Amino acid sequence: MSSRPLSRASMLDCASSLMASILLVCTGNICRSPMAEGFLRAAIERRLGESSPQVSSAGVYGRRGSRALPETIAAAAERDVDLSGHIVRALLDDDIEKADLVVGMAAEHRDWITRELPSASPKTFTLKQLVRLLEALPDSHAADASPAERLSRRVAEADRLRRNGFEGNPYDDDVVDPLGLSFEAFEAVALDIDEWSERLATALFGAALEREAELRLAGPRGVGEEG
Repeated sequence: MSSRPLSRASMLDCASSLMASILLVCTGNICRSPMAEGFLRAAIERRLGESSPQVSSAGVYGRRGSRALPETIAAAAERDVDLSGHIVRALLDDDIEKADLVVGMAAEHRDWITRELPSASPKTFTLKQLVRLLEALPDSHAADASPAERLSRRVAEADRLRRNGFEGNPYDDDVVDPLGLSFEAFEAVALDIDEWSERLATALFGAALEREAELRLAGPRGVGEEG
């Protein structure tokens, strides 16, 4: 009995299921997590190009279909990331379950996720907590490992170190919420998230490739854009 060839849609579904994914979470998905999504995606793409994991964001109390705040879009644009196409997503259990890594912008987001879905605890961190854990570990970038394998291994190593008592800096786990503050506050938060995202990409996947300059010259990359 001959088997029917997979349709293009089925092939894309299969490829998507094999691709690693990273989920960034904040409160409303209008300030911090959209910035983190844009900055982290750009940082990883400078290292991995088309092999990059999927990067997305959602809000614990996100109002589905809304947009990022104008201040968020403007602050990100100053750092060459286009968030004008960002659409707010409400965080769902399914999003958490499918992600290989979940990164909260503050301890309250990490704790909310692990309280609602305890099985996600080993892969859920705050941004700053995860960077400090990974930077405290030996460099273990295997040249023959796929991005998904590297991500899985580094997340497991970070969780193991955390369970062994590594404290990091629990008094500086949060990215400040700029909602309701001045535009200068949004700019400061964008700088903060950009720098921590760059450190996270390095800790997960190594230093940026030489093609970084070429990608920067190509112009800002919008969150949610295809291609």
